[in-house]
Amino acid sequence: MIQEVVRQLPPESTQQAVGYPSLFLLVALGALVPVVPTGALVSSAAVVALHQSSPFSLLIVFGVASAAAFLGDICLYWLGQRGVRSRNGSKWLRTIRDRAAPERLAQAQQKLDEHGAMVLVLSRLVPAGRIPVMLACLLGRMPLRRFARGDVPACLAWAATYQLIGILGGSLFPEPWQGVVAAVALTLLISGAPAMWRRTRARFSH
Repeated sequence: MIQEVVRQLPPESTQQAVGYPSLFLLVALGALVPVVPTGALVSSAAVVALHQSSPFSLLIVFGVASAAAFLGDICLYWLGQRGVRSRNGSKWLRTIRDRAAPERLAQAQQKLDEHGAMVLVLSRLVPAGRIPVMLACLLGRMPLRRFARGDVPACLAWAATYQLIGILGGSLFPEPWQGVVAAVALTLLISGAPAMWRRTRARFSH
């Protein structure tokens, strides 16, 4: 059934015209509203690009994904800053707070004190690590310009990492849909591993 769907896909040029803007919007939205599995989106797009004839497809996916992630991060940080400055806060700041466990926030604040804005790079690569660090930056009153400087290499490293996962998945299988399935499964496994490890530790500690 999946193979039949693949045969009916539109031409490569049409896929690119629709796929790149869609990737940008979904990654930006996922950075702004942290519920969309953006890593899986980038890995899937990399698999598709790997099987396309254009030599620049992978480079375009990398550029689109990193730019969208940066834009989403900057918008979310700017909205969070407005909440910090406001006497009553804001729904965006509350959303960020709700997604940052107190112990993760404490760790993020400590790492931010020790390493400065460069901790943003690691936070982007660690599953569920971005929001606690962003909240620590907001509570520490880090200026938007300084946050942006640290977020650029973070978004580049993030896009490169998930694109590499997609390339590995796409290289193992002859059909693009097989590579997409493998890349998505690997991405979700990597994203869910830390939470599973924490739950396992908590269970045995009791």
